[in-house]
Amino acid sequence: MSRIIITGATGVAGLAVYRAALTDPAVAKVTLLTRRAVPAWAVLPPNAAEKTETIIHADFKTYPPELAARLAEHDALVWAMGKTSAGMSEQAYTELTLEYPVAAARALTEAGAGSGRDAPFRFVYVSGEQADPTEKSRQMWARVKGRAERELPEIMKDANMKTHVFRPGYFFPSKDYPEDRQNLRGPLLRGLDAVIGPVFNTLAPSAITPTELLGRFCVDLAKGRWPEQDLSRNGEMRTMMKDVPFSQT
Repeated sequence: MSRIIITGATGVAGLAVYRAALTDPAVAKVTLLTRRAVPAWAVLPPNAAEKTETIIHADFKTYPPELAARLAEHDALVWAMGKTSAGMSEQAYTELTLEYPVAAARALTEAGAGSGRDAPFRFVYVSGEQADPTEKSRQMWARVKGRAERELPEIMKDANMKTHVFRPGYFFPSKDYPEDRQNLRGPLLRGLDAVIGPVFNTLAPSAITPTELLGRFCVDLAKGRWPEQDLSRNGEMRTMMKDVPFSQT
């Protein structure tokens, strides 16, 4: 039974991961590391309260020793915190997308995550298609996420920890959760979803990441279903998940 930490549970990707963890019978405990609690409008499985612990954490660059030790007792972390780079400066986007997960990785490493265990502590980082670890891309977001992909394994290389990078394609709230669309997407993004979604589904379905698959895949990586999988791109994920049965609590 796995104990999984999730960041970003108030966003589209993180909320999908949270729901997947709640409905997975192999996940014993979900710890949300967040600035604010999951909002009341979010529709969750009925076992959410009994299976969830919420840690309100204000500064994602700093981890007091007692908090780091508490987090290190878990088996995995899914880093799903993030947002579009549109309208953000490179400095602000770097802080959110690179500096925050790097600080968490360092804190967990120093706290001994994975020590004395057969299986490593798994750090699942939700990146994006076209992320560029060489930092040569013209797209700012791709350079920043690529740098995170490169730095996270370096931080954990001498510990019993493992980085799993997932590069999803275009994703947006599922039609099964209209509350998500209303509360997590502004009018402009809802309009883009309505246009881009059908186009991609018709012309390039492999470029779309259904949020249910995103959530389940990240949880399966955290549980160690593919223990040696360092980097998973969207097309690979969709192929891999075809053979994974869907089970609910």
